[in-house]
Amino acid sequence: MENIQAVDVLGALAQLTRLRAYRALLSREPDGISAGELAHVIEVPQNTLSAHLSVMSNAGLVTAERRSRSIIYRADVQAFQRVALFLLEDCCRGRPEICAPVIKSLKRGRSAAKEISRLTK
Repeated sequence: MENIQAVDVLGALAQLTRLRAYRALLSREPDGISAGELAHVIEVPQNTLSAHLSVMSNAGLVTAERRSRSIIYRADVQAFQRVALFLLEDCCRGRPEICAPVIKSLKRGRSAAKEISRLTK
């Protein structure tokens, strides 16, 4: 991953509505959710959500698929995992014992939150 790609992803999530939308999309995996339903879930106008989905899509965090008359949006979980790995591998070089378990967990596709919780008990 390049620095610019990481900045794009992190920048897309560095806004409250987009972060809420992405978290809602994650909670709907693997089925996805229509834009109208997502707007209702996070309580924002559909036209506002459309602009936010566009930003997240351009950053590679969201995919869209037409199903009949609806467009179903899904979170690209692997895109976020790549950014997390990029940050952890780059930031923890001086203290591998801190980041190694989380990196290993992300590479296996497990929840990093569960791994961090286990390590901090």
